[in-house]
Amino acid sequence: YVKLLDGREFVAKLVGSDPYSDIAIIKIPGKNYPTLAFGDSEQLEVGEWVIAIGNSFGLSHSLTAGVVSAKGRSSVGITEYENFIKTDAAINPGNSGGPIVNLDGLVVGINTAIISGTGGYMGVGFAIPSSMAINIKDQLISHCSVTRGYLGIMIQDLTDDLVKSFKLENKGGILISEVTKGSPGEKYDLKRGDVIISFDGRPEK
Repeated sequence: YVKLLDGREFVAKLVGSDPYSDIAIIKIPGKNYPTLAFGDSEQLEVGEWVIAIGNSFGLSHSLTAGVVSAKGRSSVGITEYENFIKTDAAINPGNSGGPIVNLDGLVVGINTAIISGTGGYMGVGFAIPSSMAINIKDQLISHCSVTRGYLGIMIQDLTDDLVKSFKLENKGGILISEVTKGSPGEKYDLKRGDVIISFDGRPEK
């Protein structure tokens, strides 16, 4: 069910969902609804001001402000595919799905979750970047599902000891710790113990 600010309520149709990123597309009857435009989350900078809008604790149309604390946060344990914007804007239960906007009013992220010892705001909130959301949105609208490429490898960070043992110049890279049998990685001759130092011409940091 969808309820608009003017009180109208609609039964929404599920167009498609992607549980691996926690994004779905729904559709309601009618047209010419006001919308927010997407901005480019790739251009966000740490320290930049952002605004989180949502329905925190059931209090509709709530707005909080903060800064971008970090970008590219993963291994948080929230979703399968993670590339979060971290912010100290107050994101509370009920905010999920609401937009994170920059000071130009452009949507640069989608509120997702918090890390909290109490269940309430503790200054650590996460949002799906607009660059990821746009790609998933386009696939869900076109195909009702999301297709992803994969290598089929397990990776780990390079430690000082590993850098010495592999006789590398620095820690700029990732170590392949396992290659899945029958995967694209195996097909293209990636092996356990290989070190990836660049991808598509860009160095791994």
